[in-house]
Amino acid sequence: MVEQTYKETAKTVCYNVANKVLPMDQLPDGLKEAYEGMFEELIADKAQAFSLAWGKLPASAQKLMSQAEFHGFYIANAWMQLSRVAQEIADSNDTEEEMNDKEYDGVFGRLAEQSLKECLRKLKKARTDRVMLNSFKKVMAK
Repeated sequence: MVEQTYKETAKTVCYNVANKVLPMDQLPDGLKEAYEGMFEELIADKAQAFSLAWGKLPASAQKLMSQAEFHGFYIANAWMQLSRVAQEIADSNDTEEEMNDKEYDGVFGRLAEQSLKECLRKLKKARTDRVMLNSFKKVMAK
């Protein structure tokens, strides 16, 4: 079970990051619900992908931000990647049959895993790259 303060910190960071790209208060209700569902799934971390990855980070990377802040950053990143893929699918104008033929099964899991790897790489790089660290802080701020 995720502590309430951890969850609130992660959600605040997540919204701050997402708001830089997608104004959260302007999203249609269906998208807000999808986003909330994804947030709940990724914050719960039932497969422990996030917590195991965080635990393997060097201490110098963990010191750059709290685990809750990084969790929120990762969730926002995953959500934006999923939104981009969803838009590509919508723009493709494929028929339902063509869409069923394509490999969309498991796309959420693959995107979440890819997003986590990308965020971990960026956090590790931020240890020696002041510009990247500053951009992390800027995008995570309100």
